[in-house]
Amino acid sequence: MKKDLLLQKLKSGGIDSELSALYGDSAALLDRQKARIAAAVERFDAYFPGRNEVSVFSAPGRTEIGGNHTDHQHGCALAAAVDLDVIAIVAFHDEGVIRLKSKGHDIGIVELSDLTARPAEKGKSVSMIRGIAARFASMGVRIGGFDAYTASDVVSGSGLSSSAAFETLVATIIDTRYNDAKTDPVELAKIGRYAENVYYGKGSGLLDQTVCAVGGLVFLDFKDTQDPLVKKQHFSFAQHGYRLCVTDTKGSHGDLEDEYTAVPNEMKDVARQFGKDVLREVDEEEFYRRVPEIRGRVSDRAILRAAHYFSESRRAAMEAQALQDGDLDRFFRIYRESSLSSATLLQNLYSTSNPLEQGISLGIMMSRRALGADAAVRVHGGGFAGTIQAIVPIEKVGDYVKAMNDLFGENSCNVLHVRKAGGVMIVA
Repeated sequence: MKKDLLLQKLKSGGIDSELSALYGDSAALLDRQKARIAAAVERFDAYFPGRNEVSVFSAPGRTEIGGNHTDHQHGCALAAAVDLDVIAIVAFHDEGVIRLKSKGHDIGIVELSDLTARPAEKGKSVSMIRGIAARFASMGVRIGGFDAYTASDVVSGSGLSSSAAFETLVATIIDTRYNDAKTDPVELAKIGRYAENVYYGKGSGLLDQTVCAVGGLVFLDFKDTQDPLVKKQHFSFAQHGYRLCVTDTKGSHGDLEDEYTAVPNEMKDVARQFGKDVLREVDEEEFYRRVPEIRGRVSDRAILRAAHYFSESRRAAMEAQALQDGDLDRFFRIYRESSLSSATLLQNLYSTSNPLEQGISLGIMMSRRALGADAAVRVHGGGFAGTIQAIVPIEKVGDYVKAMNDLFGENSCNVLHVRKAGGVMIVA
């Protein structure tokens, strides 16, 4: 679509239906998204002048509801795509190069004639672009070039998987244009994970990318990591009178890599005591029977974290079933058990290297004070610093948001809506 026509349609409401499908029907939200896209078009024009034909793409962030630190042990999880997303203004061309500028970052340039991994790019977003393009090329997809400007509401460090949203966005752009959108969403997720693992240099499971690519409220079982079970849950928290709220407790994410990697490493240490690679392959009853034997071979914390895995993976499946049955009382009971398990067994509410900073624990305590003793609140995502999640009755949302913002600063608390779509092209 011509840029001028796109801007005209934004003003006239010509793409309101497409935007409503992603962001809801609220006039205020639609106006915000239209202004956001218009601003992105303006920035695109500044970086890539002369490109008049553009498309608009979007990929969502995600929120984890159940299954805290289970995917890397091939367990189960429950998660949802959300209405905070990353958008891209894209102009396709035949110049054999991808140029992508993200707000706040240097432009990434990938020559399609050389898609080999580059050590100097590890840890940079350009490596994800190169890795995704390389994976498509290995699938036999003939890739052409494009220029893109991206703007993200999925803030890095928010616990909403900004990297997976970005990977899904890039994969969706390439798949839509150069592969006739033939790639299954789960395969798109695998492409993103490949780029993150091999090119970016960060080990990860498949949870984040799968939810971002599939969209909606999703139950996932990673027993077979090459072909995970992905089941959409037809349940709406909003229709039952609740909102998902995620609060950034503003803890420092510096020097936490050792804390994050210790969780899967310790769980795998336990699995190796049984001759297995991951805990999914270990019999739970045998694990408990042999705890006295393996204590001393592995740390006490590793044993506790393994115990968390067994119950947490099972809880994710139980939560999904409770929502499918419409039994919110049962769901909330299991959800609170999950919160307690993360705190006492998984132990990811604060960093052992900085025990005086406990924003997550503080946020959970103050959430319970604001919402009552039966509040549904828990650590969100990887933990140790970052975000908490609460499922809040609609009538209490305003007071809850104020309480969290008073504690952690303005705009710390985000009220989220589950987004049904994964990565999509909004405008051709």
